[in-house]
Amino acid sequence: MKLILTALTFTVLLISPLSAQEYVFKVLANKGGNTVKIAEHSLGWEPIRTGATLNSNDELRISENSYIGLVHASGKTVELKNEGNYYVRDLAAKLGNAKSSVASKYANFVINKMTSNADEDINNNHREYLTVTGAVERSVLDAPISLKMPSSVEVLNKEALIRWDNIEGADKYVFTVKNMYDEVILTKELNQSHILLELTKAPFSTEELIIINVRVKGNDKLYSGNYGIKRLTGVDADPILKELEQLSASLKEESSLNKLILATFFEENNLMIDALMNYEKAIQLSPDVEQFSIAYQLFSKRNGL
Repeated sequence: MKLILTALTFTVLLISPLSAQEYVFKVLANKGGNTVKIAEHSLGWEPIRTGATLNSNDELRISENSYIGLVHASGKTVELKNEGNYYVRDLAAKLGNAKSSVASKYANFVINKMTSNADEDINNNHREYLTVTGAVERSVLDAPISLKMPSSVEVLNKEALIRWDNIEGADKYVFTVKNMYDEVILTKELNQSHILLELTKAPFSTEELIIINVRVKGNDKLYSGNYGIKRLTGVDADPILKELEQLSASLKEESSLNKLILATFFEENNLMIDALMNYEKAIQLSPDVEQFSIAYQLFSKRNGL
């Protein structure tokens, strides 16, 4: 019996340190002179870094005009903007006990993308990334104007934000939409280098596929190639919509971190326009936090946009 108790005690001692290493939060975004006091050692207050893990007994100190974005192990997020001290255990308690494997999965994708050194690999293998995403088509690559999207893309949401290169000296752009039969269904002159298409409204609502291009008004030499947009519906959309519903239930707040996780969800499902819109919303909600702009830049490089 004594031998059994000794063995059990030894096993508990082995397991306990491992359990203690499981993090409560990870720091996904950080701005300002924020610090952390790690409970496991007595070094006092240390500068906090993006990618750091936080455990229950750690304490955060948010300085004036600063920001910290945290991702919980459950996938839920917390944004801290008010000056003061915060115990990690209190922040975790406010989130409740509900867990979402879907939210946790995509939160981990965000963490991996934000803390990896993929930037260098993407630059070195830019051609390969273009090939994978289907963006390599001579008509698109050789055109003077590039749209910020693959040459052929599916869209899940009701809206599609289309951006293209801003041409210096261009007063107006002519944006054209055709259906799959090469019939023009919309022509619009624009002063800016973007347009928001409402895909569930006329003249797009009855179209299975639309073809878009843009040119500078009055200059036939400045034009884009043709880009295809297909609305993802029916049985193809059902599994993605089901997972999106589960994810959205954990990301109810309109926050930069939640938009970043949603952007990653769409990117992982190869829905690049939906992803782009959420990356841009993340930046709009926290324009002075550099990590969100960096995430957008990495997304663009990964996908050859």
